[in-house]
Amino acid sequence: MESVLIHPNDNVEVRLSDGHKYAVRKIAAGEPVVKYGFPIGTATRDIAPGARVHTDNLKTALSGVQSYAYHPKAAPVQPTAPATIKAYVRKNGDVGVRNEVWIIPTVGCVNDVAKALAAQTGAVCFAHPYGCSQLGGDLAVTQKTLCGLIKHPNAGGVLVLGLGCENNGIDAMKAALGDYDEARIRFLNCQDCGDELAAGKQILAELKALAATDVRTEVPVSKLRLGLKCGGSDGLSGITANPLCGRVTDHLISMGGTAVLTEVPEMFGAEQVLFDRCVSEAVFDSAVRLINDYKQYFIAHGQPVSENPSPGNKAGGITTLEEKSLGCVQKGGAAPVTAVLDYGDKAETAGLNLLNGPGNDMVAVTNLAAAGCQLILFTTGRGTPLGAPVPTVKIATNSALAKKKRAWIDFDAQSQTADDLFHLLLDTANGRKTKNERNDFREIAIFKDGVTL
Repeated sequence: MESVLIHPNDNVEVRLSDGHKYAVRKIAAGEPVVKYGFPIGTATRDIAPGARVHTDNLKTALSGVQSYAYHPKAAPVQPTAPATIKAYVRKNGDVGVRNEVWIIPTVGCVNDVAKALAAQTGAVCFAHPYGCSQLGGDLAVTQKTLCGLIKHPNAGGVLVLGLGCENNGIDAMKAALGDYDEARIRFLNCQDCGDELAAGKQILAELKALAATDVRTEVPVSKLRLGLKCGGSDGLSGITANPLCGRVTDHLISMGGTAVLTEVPEMFGAEQVLFDRCVSEAVFDSAVRLINDYKQYFIAHGQPVSENPSPGNKAGGITTLEEKSLGCVQKGGAAPVTAVLDYGDKAETAGLNLLNGPGNDMVAVTNLAAAGCQLILFTTGRGTPLGAPVPTVKIATNSALAKKKRAWIDFDAQSQTADDLFHLLLDTANGRKTKNERNDFREIAIFKDGVTL
């Protein structure tokens, strides 16, 4: 069977037929198991040459909060002539690759009103359960996330739909939004009108008429902010799809574009790879805080920092979090890390940005959209129908999945090239619909870590 030795220093190789690891020499009990050129854990017993290396003989070596030193190794990006896309230029100079009308509830109590309005008008609503009975930082995360969506350039118009008595009321949202385009962002409190459906439809009709006047204009691809995500990963994720995304990421950044990598727990064990690529000590310090604060979040809840690979991950050949992380971060290519973002921060600095947030697929794609990403590359080895508020290009790690789930998958990383993926990215930016858009599979989930009243 065909196997791949990813790095010359590895003591395991990956069998392409199943994505699992097999020892290329004897590995003694207590010895590091090495894949991608880095340790992915420790052998729990002697492993014979050719034997499978998995949960029965390999354990994580991850621990809690650590100290790190800054040893910059980032290679400078060699600029290339930028491609162009045709996008909608907004009043603030930002660009959208879609021109939809969205409904954003301030609170979960009006979700069904938002859904009814969407069904009757063709607008897109993003329901969520939060916006009331939240306090402090937890409420602030909800507000920042919703603000990022309300001001997203893919929306030609937004109806912010409130109830009227929630602590995340419309006045609070206006204060959180700061400056905004009053023609494109409209507000409605359901308690303030006799017929909220009639009032909502009137506002949405006006927003749709305004959006209908917008036209696509040629702009440089440097205006793109590309979100990077993996979900339902398998043993091939770090061999086919994620490195392919990394090459596309590097290519976009060489043209002046921006890419955003999130899933902080899936950086554990691979963080030094990212730290060494930070463009300054200040960015390095922010990246260290990002990792250690998230580890502290696990510890504060009495959970081990290594508890990540899902049953599907393990069935697909991934054993430890270190292994998953070393494959995951490859989506970020080799470009320097230029910025570190918190929840709700907009990606403003060209290059590779690291974004605070969990690996949970729904929360992660919401975070990426709220950071201003106009589209997302989403790799998967097991398959998922999930879609973000923005176009979500689903990339299969293997041809079998691409054939089996044609209604979900946009791209086959096992049989197509990075050039093919970059051209698909441009086509998607220019209006080609992704499978999640065709299926109308789009939703949001907001991170929560606080008291509910």
